[in-house]
Amino acid sequence: MSCPCLRILAEGGADVILNTVMTTETQANYPVARPQHTETTHHGHTLVDDYAWLRDKDSEETLAYLRAENDYTAAALEPTKELQEALYREMLSHIKETDVSVPFRYGDYWYYTRTEEGLQYPIYCRKQGSLDAPETVTLDVNILAKGESFMSVGGMSVSDDGHLLAYSIDNTGFRQYTLQVKDLRTGELLSERVERTGSILWASDNKTLFYTVEDEEQKRQYRLYRHTLGTPHEQDALVFEEPDERFNIGAGRTRDGKYIVLEAGSHTTSEARFLSVDTPEAAFQLIAPRRDNIEYYIDHRNGLFFIRANDTGRNFRLVTAPVERPSVENWTELIAHRDEVMLEEVDLFSGFYVACERADGLQHLRVLRFSGDGTEALPAQEIAFPEPVYSAHPHVNRIFDTTTFRYAYQSLVTPSSVYEYDVTTGDSKLLKQLEVPGGFDRTLYASERLFATAPDGVSVPVSLVYRKDRFERGKNPLYVYGYGSYGYSLPVGFNSNRLSLLDRGFVMAYAHIRGGGDLGKPWHDAGRLMQKRNTFTDFVAVVEYLIAEGYGDPRRIAIEGGSAGGLLMGAVANLRPDLFRAVISHVPFVDVMNTMLDASLPLTVPEYEEWGNPNEKEAFEYMLSYSPYDNLEAKPYPAMLVKTSLHDSQVMYWEPAKYIAKLRTLKTDNNSLLLHTNMTAGHGGASGRYDYLKEIAMDYAFLLKELNVTA
Repeated sequence: MSCPCLRILAEGGADVILNTVMTTETQANYPVARPQHTETTHHGHTLVDDYAWLRDKDSEETLAYLRAENDYTAAALEPTKELQEALYREMLSHIKETDVSVPFRYGDYWYYTRTEEGLQYPIYCRKQGSLDAPETVTLDVNILAKGESFMSVGGMSVSDDGHLLAYSIDNTGFRQYTLQVKDLRTGELLSERVERTGSILWASDNKTLFYTVEDEEQKRQYRLYRHTLGTPHEQDALVFEEPDERFNIGAGRTRDGKYIVLEAGSHTTSEARFLSVDTPEAAFQLIAPRRDNIEYYIDHRNGLFFIRANDTGRNFRLVTAPVERPSVENWTELIAHRDEVMLEEVDLFSGFYVACERADGLQHLRVLRFSGDGTEALPAQEIAFPEPVYSAHPHVNRIFDTTTFRYAYQSLVTPSSVYEYDVTTGDSKLLKQLEVPGGFDRTLYASERLFATAPDGVSVPVSLVYRKDRFERGKNPLYVYGYGSYGYSLPVGFNSNRLSLLDRGFVMAYAHIRGGGDLGKPWHDAGRLMQKRNTFTDFVAVVEYLIAEGYGDPRRIAIEGGSAGGLLMGAVANLRPDLFRAVISHVPFVDVMNTMLDASLPLTVPEYEEWGNPNEKEAFEYMLSYSPYDNLEAKPYPAMLVKTSLHDSQVMYWEPAKYIAKLRTLKTDNNSLLLHTNMTAGHGGASGRYDYLKEIAMDYAFLLKELNVTA
């Protein structure tokens, strides 16, 4: 695409080239980053990167380019300004701004979270003894956020006596948390302050605090320290250090409160150590040494460790082992591995346990009671769910000695709900369902579960929702969301924001593609490493299937994904740009090769187990075959809105910035190509709930504009 160029002086005095081509979309100039040719050779392949200079976060030229892109995006979306405000108000009308969560008991207190109209952040509270007692605010995040452009709470841990709260906060979005301790009796902040922390937990003496810290370069949690209250943290004892760059560590307590568990895990391998909470200065003991591609996770009851392990099959089994002899040769099987059922989690209590399973892509909760000799009583009780498409998982259950189990349930048409299941009677009681003001009527909406056929014949689940009275076969705008990485199962939940699209006639679909965990570990395996392209072809197959079945107008298809789902967006836009009208890509991992070849970047080495090690020729060539940045071509592309954050620690801002800069030089169409950088946030975007809602309003306005959907 040839065009005249004008060199102007950008903000701060840095030079940025701006293209003067007039498009039908904006009638405005768009930024073009200065190309600076660099190339590297790997395994006989030359990688050309003209925009590597954008990695310099402190460069005024980089910042000027990002601001210029933001200004261009604002100009392009200026005609939708009133629509964005209307969408924001509309979505806000479906949110109960002043609300309270379901209280849960821990120790002598009932804990809950409140929100108040007009306040961006939650307020953490508790009451002692009963819910009729006076309220005490344990942490008001709105106060922490005063004067800050970003605020996020990381870990929170209350001492056993209920007097002390250890918590961590991040005020940049870089997911770098600072540990502090608050005396809940006086409200006083103690002298404790530790940077770059992760897990936080107390020993039973109410004065010993364990915490993990991250490596400054690799940004992985790699050390566990023991701190005694009131002493300088520089004197804290280093308890454990993980040398393997693939592994992160984390620590917690068993539900019965008797043991501290230290886990070290990569994407495919884990091991655990334990320590009595009553002897915090003793040494941690190993359960079983790590073995490549074997994961296991532990809890404790009555002198036995309950261990969920995938040593005999990818989908996990459940075993027990005595505390005195926890090694593999002493494991006794309770639930065998099953090829068709993924054992995702085990919630353990004094008189029963809950097996959280996934079969055919749907979640199941099976309750198994212990008999007098400590073995489970059969048959198991399974909690029934009323809809064909739903999400169900354990809620907050902090009490070990109980006969009730709380779980969360929601679907694409049923708001988030908390139930309490009585193990003795088998009855479920609704404790709270999210109130959706503004006239929501769930009977107006339909949800379906379908299966698309991938090119290799595999059936791919699809979850679907639409408004019944707005559905016309083959005529609706169609929105498809996907992720498909890390074994993450795409949740099928309720979101009141979605109503703004459904009520305008959108059919919204969620593709449970390979690379995710929707059908267990083998589903993940079939979409990672040397089979990663299945993720992309599955997604294309889902969209083609939905069009063929009349669930959308083929001229009005929008797709969305974020992070690794942003990689998906870039890959399918390269594969089938003709299939989509609009793409929204959040913090997209699109510069696969340059990122994975740079082991100095945070998180890179652990990612070898998901994407492959590009230092190996076969893996390099396979990754190169789908890397979105490296496969951009001179051809038409869909309209795109690409969003990133300057302080993103997971996918660095320069990946989407470079992607946009390069694509501008290649695309042969006049479709919108917009980049928006949140200059004060991180991977998850804005931290305040109202600010975040405005970001969604921008996304929706872009979709409505590009798909020509009117109110």
